[in-house]
Amino acid sequence: MGRGPSIEGRKNAEDARRAKVFTKLIREITVATRSGVADPGGNPRLRAAVDKALAANMTKDTIERAIKRGSGADGGADMQELRYEGYGPAGIALIIECFTDNPTRTVADVRYALTKHGGNLGTSGSVAFQFTRCGELVFATGGDPAAEEKVLEAALDAGADDVLNEHGESTVLCSPESFEAVQQGLIAAGLNAQHAGVVMRPNNRVEVPEEALEQLLDLLEKLDALDDVSEVSHNALLPSGTVE
Repeated sequence: MGRGPSIEGRKNAEDARRAKVFTKLIREITVATRSGVADPGGNPRLRAAVDKALAANMTKDTIERAIKRGSGADGGADMQELRYEGYGPAGIALIIECFTDNPTRTVADVRYALTKHGGNLGTSGSVAFQFTRCGELVFATGGDPAAEEKVLEAALDAGADDVLNEHGESTVLCSPESFEAVQQGLIAAGLNAQHAGVVMRPNNRVEVPEEALEQLLDLLEKLDALDDVSEVSHNALLPSGTVE
């Protein structure tokens, strides 16, 4: 009997986490629909958002409702895409992508999280120059030369720009415009990415002083927990095994 509440508590926590992920994905689909057409076949950004939602086990009905909202129904027209730039502890550069129907609330939440954790909100362009927008697909190759070679060959055949092998992972890089073609080429080769998307990738990683690491990780966790925040990019070189 004593184990019941613990199991129920874990289930409730998992349900809450799942609901938060779905909230972010629905907003992403809504905004992606508004940026182009309501057909994933003719809107690469929407196609990527739908693929991400399906990978998270979102039902097709929920996805279709999100697309409908993005087409202007059910309040979807109020959704905006915003980007904030700032600094975390130890001067770590941050780019915070948001989807929101209330920019006043969103900027207040982001500013509070930053100042509470030793950071500050910057002006537009203050850190963006330290990042490059690109397609990124990450594969777990475990340092196996044969697995790395397979990813490299498939990536180059698909039109990728580069492949980096480090920390047991092979990271395929490409232009945002070629991302979908590269992704489909890798899938056709039987390769499924751990993570795939168009991201703001830092040009250089910065080591974090030990005394600032915990505060930075707390900040990243806090930002990720905000419903309006869809993606947080940073230039910190985090210890191996740390969840970014």
